[in-house]
Amino acid sequence: MSASFDISFAASASCENATAILLRASGEDGAAGQAHVDPAGVLEKAAKVSGFAAKSMSVLDVLAPQGSEADRIVVIGLGKATKLTAHDWLRAGGSAAANFKKAEKVVVYLDVPGLDVKGKTAADFALGLLLRAYSFDTYKTKKSSDEEKKPKRVDVTIVTVAHEEAKKAFDAAQAVADGVILARDLVNLPPNVLGPVEFAEKAESLRKLGVEVEILGEKEMKKLGMGALLGVAQGSVRPPRLAIMQWNGGSKKDEPIAFIGKGVVFDTGGISLKPGAGMEDMKGDMGGAAAVTGLMHTLAARKAKANVIGVIGLVENMPDGNAQRPGDIVTSMSGQTIEIINTDAEGRLVLADALWYTNDRFKPKFMINLATLTGAITVALGNLQAGLFCNDDELAGQLISAGETTQERLWRMPLGKDYDKIIDSKFADMKNSAGRLAGSVTAAQFLKRFVGDTPWAHLDIAGTAMGSPLTEINQSWGSGYGVRLLDELVRAHYED
Repeated sequence: MSASFDISFAASASCENATAILLRASGEDGAAGQAHVDPAGVLEKAAKVSGFAAKSMSVLDVLAPQGSEADRIVVIGLGKATKLTAHDWLRAGGSAAANFKKAEKVVVYLDVPGLDVKGKTAADFALGLLLRAYSFDTYKTKKSSDEEKKPKRVDVTIVTVAHEEAKKAFDAAQAVADGVILARDLVNLPPNVLGPVEFAEKAESLRKLGVEVEILGEKEMKKLGMGALLGVAQGSVRPPRLAIMQWNGGSKKDEPIAFIGKGVVFDTGGISLKPGAGMEDMKGDMGGAAAVTGLMHTLAARKAKANVIGVIGLVENMPDGNAQRPGDIVTSMSGQTIEIINTDAEGRLVLADALWYTNDRFKPKFMINLATLTGAITVALGNLQAGLFCNDDELAGQLISAGETTQERLWRMPLGKDYDKIIDSKFADMKNSAGRLAGSVTAAQFLKRFVGDTPWAHLDIAGTAMGSPLTEINQSWGSGYGVRLLDELVRAHYED
């Protein structure tokens, strides 16, 4: 369960019985709010004794001295003021939340000497608080002694001269936090709880935000000819679903933009069975669909001025007696035939039909798909960046820029005719796997055959959607990667 923060913004606040959080930039005199909470000037001596120089995300924690209203004073270092980014303010918020400890009341002083703090800055800091507060312990019946002592609700007042502007900016920040948290929850949920039907119900819950949602079942998908997606699902007793989410926040004349997510709720590998060690992590093989669902929540909640389509293909890949076999040939919705070489290369089959359906029905300005698609991308990039494959340089540049802003970073990978030839099949139009060499690239080349001339990007998030490094704003196995990245893309380039 995430800690609940009641966040407000004000021009001033009482620190009585509170933990005071002060921010300080290196090389600047004093911290925000220092004169108010430290009238005796104890902090300067404490900083000198401890060697605290306000380096980025360093912490100075002291009991409040006599004469101070506060119980504790925590100073968070920001590093050099000239190098601060919006993401650093998120990190500062996360660092602050990590130091709340048992406090039930917290006052944060944001107006750092030497900095012009805006309302957006305060909202970014608050977003960092919310993201750091998240934890997933729904199924734990026993809590540690430290967890039991922490309050379930914390009253947080952020003091800044930009408090009115901050209140307005915080609405959008709250929408982003809710979208990321939804994506994290979906990835973290156990596979016996979250099947294709249950995931589709999560998508349907977005109707309360004004999102139009359609759910296609097996019958509808058979009628559409989605043999690639249905082939993956045929080994599971849990029926597949295709969820279509529409947010119409732009003008009617605007082309929609589309996001498509791989939603394999559990991936055993099918007949090409995965090794048992670590297979439990395959509950996260729907990280792409989780990100798309979280993104649609965010865009609707903040009333984004854009027309956006979200499509997620939801299946379970199991080794049943009715499961797809290596050597099978399936016909995709596009009419192209696919030889199944490896049933563990299943995500691209789901996306093939989802991409074609989206492109054919909605004629979007561009399509971006997200998928925990290949282990090969983690060999190339580890879990620090996601792989970007794109047929359009402008779209690729926008995505890379958005990734730098949010620090959900992308590294562009190659596409080309020589790689495309590798997936040609002797018996069908293509094969779904070409082996280990260039595995992430050939997977992308496979997807490219289902997008036509539409600008398209494929984000291989296998290393970043789950089990990525813990940070100031994420302490969860499921990271929610992609929600902030794509919200920034829409915000920066595609809103009226």
